[in-house]
Amino acid sequence: MEAAGRPAADGPTTTAGRSSAGDRNVVRKRRSAVSISVNAWSDAGHAVNHLYDILYMMGRDDILVGIGGDGGISDSGTIHPNVGGYLPLVDQGMTTVGGCWYRQAIPQEGGGRLDKDTNFGLRRGFLPQGHRRYTPVQQPTAQQVMIDTISAGPTTIILTGSHTNFAIFLMTYPHLKRNVKHIYIMGGGVRSKNPTGCCPKNSTTSCMPQQCGDRGNLFTSYSTNLNAEFNIFGDPFSAYQVFHSGIPITLVPLDATNTIPINKEFFYEFQRQQSTYEAQYCFKALKMSRDTWFNDQFYMSYFMWDSFTSGVAISSMRNDKNGKFENDFVQLEYMNITVITSNKPYVVHDGSNPFFDGRTTPKFGLQKGGIHSGHVQTGITDSFCCIKRSNKGRCEDGYTKEVSGPEAAHIRVATKAKPNVDKYSPLDREFFKSFLQALSLNENSGRFNISAQFPFYREVLYKPDFKNKKVGQPVIIDMDMSPGDFVSLIYLLKAPIEVLDLKGIFVSGNGWAHIASIDIVYDILHMMGRDDIPVGRGNTTALGTPTLGCNYASTIPQGSGGRIDSDTLYGLARSLPRSPRRYTAENSVKHGAPRNTDHPELRQPMAFEVWQSIKEQLCPSEKITILTSGPLTNLANIMLSDSNVSSAIGVSYLKPFGPPGKFQYFDKIYVVGGHIRDENDSKGNVFTIPPNSYSEFNMFLDPLAAKIVLESSLDITLIPLKSQRKAASFQSILQAIKHADHTLEASFVHRLLFLLHELQQKHRLYHHMDIFLGEVLGAVYLVEGFNMRPSIQSMPISIIPNNTIRTNGQIAVNKQSSNFVKVFLDFSSEEYYYQVAKSFGSKEQSAVVGSFVEQSAIWSGQPERLKA
Repeated sequence: MEAAGRPAADGPTTTAGRSSAGDRNVVRKRRSAVSISVNAWSDAGHAVNHLYDILYMMGRDDILVGIGGDGGISDSGTIHPNVGGYLPLVDQGMTTVGGCWYRQAIPQEGGGRLDKDTNFGLRRGFLPQGHRRYTPVQQPTAQQVMIDTISAGPTTIILTGSHTNFAIFLMTYPHLKRNVKHIYIMGGGVRSKNPTGCCPKNSTTSCMPQQCGDRGNLFTSYSTNLNAEFNIFGDPFSAYQVFHSGIPITLVPLDATNTIPINKEFFYEFQRQQSTYEAQYCFKALKMSRDTWFNDQFYMSYFMWDSFTSGVAISSMRNDKNGKFENDFVQLEYMNITVITSNKPYVVHDGSNPFFDGRTTPKFGLQKGGIHSGHVQTGITDSFCCIKRSNKGRCEDGYTKEVSGPEAAHIRVATKAKPNVDKYSPLDREFFKSFLQALSLNENSGRFNISAQFPFYREVLYKPDFKNKKVGQPVIIDMDMSPGDFVSLIYLLKAPIEVLDLKGIFVSGNGWAHIASIDIVYDILHMMGRDDIPVGRGNTTALGTPTLGCNYASTIPQGSGGRIDSDTLYGLARSLPRSPRRYTAENSVKHGAPRNTDHPELRQPMAFEVWQSIKEQLCPSEKITILTSGPLTNLANIMLSDSNVSSAIGVSYLKPFGPPGKFQYFDKIYVVGGHIRDENDSKGNVFTIPPNSYSEFNMFLDPLAAKIVLESSLDITLIPLKSQRKAASFQSILQAIKHADHTLEASFVHRLLFLLHELQQKHRLYHHMDIFLGEVLGAVYLVEGFNMRPSIQSMPISIIPNNTIRTNGQIAVNKQSSNFVKVFLDFSSEEYYYQVAKSFGSKEQSAVVGSFVEQSAIWSGQPERLKA
């Protein structure tokens, strides 16, 4: 996903950077490789497949792509092989489980990681799809790719994201530094003065300047840190290792990028020059950035960041080769700078610095009382960093600061973009002209987009005809997009319409997948011919926690067996047919956006909006059944937000929620989750938090939501771990599906479950795969009910207050409580597996198009073969 400069003739280029709109122009290189930074603006599973699509479009499937890795760093500082870069070095332990120390400054939703993971929804609507994809265990890691590329000979490095991957490489293989010729970095601010948020000259006294004149650009954290820039702030200690590596560096900081803002003249000239597919893709991304910008100052606050750095690198490499040692696009000068990693006083240990606090020997052999030993900014609201009666913070973590003495690194710094020498051009910067020319070159240009890839490509929506059928109980499924959730979804879609009418789907982003994985839901629905079912986007953080943060969700691994696998459905998502529906950043003033985009009707609805829409379509006598198979965040939000829920969902009695005057009524709610201790002292499944022995993940991931829902005196059936574990036999379910009649969906489910089983058997990091298998039980019980011969007991329960890591999400049987829920304790496993196989093997309500391969064949054939 990173922009990279053309290498010198005698060596390869490797890049490490974030995925952003400025990174879309991929330039042809010799012996090139890309490693992807995954602890900043993009998420691993989405970023790697996005990059594979770009390289396929450009005809560069030869370029190696490295991402992630499951290695760790011991408490003593020993770096094990293949550390994945999911976490900054200050937070890295022996696993890929960890918080969002610096990353919490990056929004997860609109304008943040969701829009970068999907490129505003443009990726799937424009890019072609090739053969390469993320595959568990087989995907090359970031460290593998760096080692292989740099070992081969002299190499130029371009860093356009956090420096974690490359810093780990330098710290682990210092002998290979000699092969690194030069490093080009987009990041930091030395003498910069942020022009964003300045009051216009004719403004009134009511104008409150924000960010104006500050060194950095952390727009989410000015109250604590006004000096840092996002790339360096993503991992300051790693950046320090790179800056002080002794390798020649050219830094392109905010000093320079602030002088090359996107202006109207460039924007409209770019709009006129879209003769290649890569130009079209870049412009679409730029336009969507403009159309969704948070205020009316896009042309004052959107700059050429990573693309400009690519141009600076290319120009310097060409000129250095010719002995000119100058740059065509930017003014350069040498400065003595360093990266600030901690704040004074250095001798006081306040618990913020894992390198020193509580240690007799500092980690990585660092010096006691040295520059790394002070207070480390712990978050965007860190009270240490705040100054009384000021909205500007004092912390300097990630500041690329001018210094003198032994801590100074002598670095070439870009200071100002050069003006266009052509005075008759509408473009005022020399780089603007070169950028548009490069994207318009026929040489090495993109081969096709998705519509040009297939001669008969068209987007078709499949919707069933149930006019002559009596539809059954209206149902909504609320899921966090784990692999078990997708099996459950397909099962519900197979249920006879006379029994169950799936009205809508809620997805949450604070569980086992990032919110951009909503696109997989759309693909499953398309495969099953159910493009009529609305999908609502839910929360990305737990109830009662900051929207910029990762409380509870930080316990889910980022690497193998965790979110990189869920976000790609263990590599199988790209085998699904490609739905015309997808997440998109399209929006409208009607829904609170600053302006309408080109197609606001395509806007992704929120979960609460889908809920409201479903309610309006119900007949007066109809009530809704809800199945949850993830954290209860979305359901709790609806209960707290909708004072009229009682009109849609029947209940026999009343209990207040939230603000006075708001009451919620529910009838049938099936909750897959929770753990109730029994006489055998059985344990929970939150395996990443060993001190918490009795929690189950769905409850742990949002304890407050669990408390609101389960203690609500509603008619709830809880399907806890005890019963889920009885339905978690891979051998039994695989055998049952194998002997079922063949359908496309049965084949897909068998392929997914077989893969999970294989990974569990052969790889230690996948030991927990059976927790996803048990999630299917809720869907089967919802459809089959008493056919499964269930054993159900009413129990008085309560949620233990969420105040310690040891007890969060735990359920207690409280005989003093008047709050009872139905607990699904046992069932006929023989009947369960029989019903699963019967459903997936049924020819009724079967898949309309089974895979991307089948879809590709349709798009490559004659128009009459297309299904209407």
